[in-house]
Amino acid sequence: MGDLERELRDLSAWLETPEPPDVTARVRVRLGTPAPRRRRWRSLAAAAFVALLVALLPPTRAAIADAVTGLLRFAGVSIATSPAPVPPGGTASPLPGQRTVALAEAQRAVRFPIRLPAKLGPPEQVLVADPDATGRYRVATLLYDGGALRVDAFDGHLDLAFHKEITPPGANWVQVNGDFAVWVDGPHALSYVDRAGEIRRETARLAASTLIWQDNDVSYRLEGALTKAEAIEIARSLG
Repeated sequence: MGDLERELRDLSAWLETPEPPDVTARVRVRLGTPAPRRRRWRSLAAAAFVALLVALLPPTRAAIADAVTGLLRFAGVSIATSPAPVPPGGTASPLPGQRTVALAEAQRAVRFPIRLPAKLGPPEQVLVADPDATGRYRVATLLYDGGALRVDAFDGHLDLAFHKEITPPGANWVQVNGDFAVWVDGPHALSYVDRAGEIRRETARLAASTLIWQDNDVSYRLEGALTKAEAIEIARSLG
């Protein structure tokens, strides 16, 4: 099995798709050929399965799932499913090197454009976090409603930046401006993934419903007490 087919099969565990119609009899009539042997039928079925997933699923290089461990990686965020995730206790630590800055300073401090959602307007507070050796920061955060509503933006070229632990079904595919996004419905445990790929458990906190998407190689997390429709409208208003 090739890498593409393996990734597609893993991703299928995250989607609910209807059973495909049985069209083999009609195809045989049109081709005027006898019924194929079982081995050929299995090959054709596998090929059709892969073709169906290619049509239904987002690009596998942007979204990779492991059906065995229940882990989805999409737009710089990993989402792990478990029967009953334990909410983090105590007060979470801030992200590495996190500090409050003015919006103009934040724009100079990161390597990507900071775009404001028109539906929310100017943020009440702006944070930057996790600087590299050159002083450029990895994450920019826009805070609204006293911090209860937040937009995290980070370079989509980077590896994972956040790790979520949810109770199934918990996450499902939606669309933002015609592109795939992930909606996490309800509170879940959220941790930061540092530049070495290690999950920083001391940063763990209980997050609200979240929309995750990517646009022009920048990844976004919109988190707050929002419905799915409200979150998508805010994401679409990104200036």
